[in-house]
Amino acid sequence: MKPVIRVFFKTVRLVLGPVMLLKERLTQPKGVQRDPAAQTTVNLQCQTMVLYQFNTCPFCIKVRQEMRRLSLPIDKRDAQHDSTHRNALLEGTGATKVPCLQITDANGQTQWLQDSTAIVTYLRARFENAPR
Repeated sequence: MKPVIRVFFKTVRLVLGPVMLLKERLTQPKGVQRDPAAQTTVNLQCQTMVLYQFNTCPFCIKVRQEMRRLSLPIDKRDAQHDSTHRNALLEGTGATKVPCLQITDANGQTQWLQDSTAIVTYLRARFENAPR
């Protein structure tokens, strides 16, 4: 019975995955326009962040849409198909739950945010009112 269930869910993922990615592409929000100096500052701040994600995860899509809306060039790492990234996520958090935002401060301390709502809230608080 387990193999049948696995095949069923794998088939659902294969069918729905492309649909979800198409929807993401068709509903991309327009990014915030900042003056070049302000965007450079935001870009530098984003270099200390990494988003661990799965391409077709709806919660990851939610975070990526918010990143586009806020014009944030945060590095995205595929923790589903890349074992190096999956292992880094597992080592850092103890789980492979996505989306997960890794934030490294100036002192080298790392913080991990593992919930899409928490990540979106953090990004909005940090970047929504950045100078434009």
